[in-house]
Amino acid sequence: MSAAVNALRENGIAELSARSVAGRADVNQALIFYHFGSVADLIDAACRDSVDSSVDGYRQDFAVVGSFVELLRLGRVLHERERASGNVAVMAQLMAGAQGNERLAATARYCLARWNAELETVVARLVDGSAFEGLLEPAGLARAISSGFLGLELYEGVDSVGAGDALDVLERLGVLVEVVDELPPIAQRALRAKLRRGGRT
Repeated sequence: MSAAVNALRENGIAELSARSVAGRADVNQALIFYHFGSVADLIDAACRDSVDSSVDGYRQDFAVVGSFVELLRLGRVLHERERASGNVAVMAQLMAGAQGNERLAATARYCLARWNAELETVVARLVDGSAFEGLLEPAGLARAISSGFLGLELYEGVDSVGAGDALDVLERLGVLVEVVDELPPIAQRALRAKLRRGGRT
């Protein structure tokens, strides 16, 4: 399966074939169809295995996150590691292929769902008991964070300085969340009322 991920990472979805994967693995391409049924099924198995391994590897780091600032800083570390390992390139190729291939789209959804589920656990813990409880829905916020980082990972390929600036701004937003959470109760109530009104418009 590593040969499939490497082929996707280095050659892109357009060049991916049973022949190219078999050549990397030094096996007969008939074995791919025998064991997986199709190249898309092989990619699905390889990407699921890769994302499961990545998410499991960060679970302990997520468990000790105590604020949105810490979460965003961990996101930056995660971003650098995943980019260096080539996993960002794999996800970019997977998303590109998913636009016209439902099998690849299902694979991409699985990968995103694994990261979102891990993030949602952290976000729910951070929102619980904060000034934002009842205002920010953890599942939606987790998806907003993951989609933001995914977008930045792709953006970095064409403008690394701009992507770095965006990550800096996200960290400052995390600080702003902490400031709001430290406001006196009367100020928090006013803010919550304002946000509720804004949500209905």
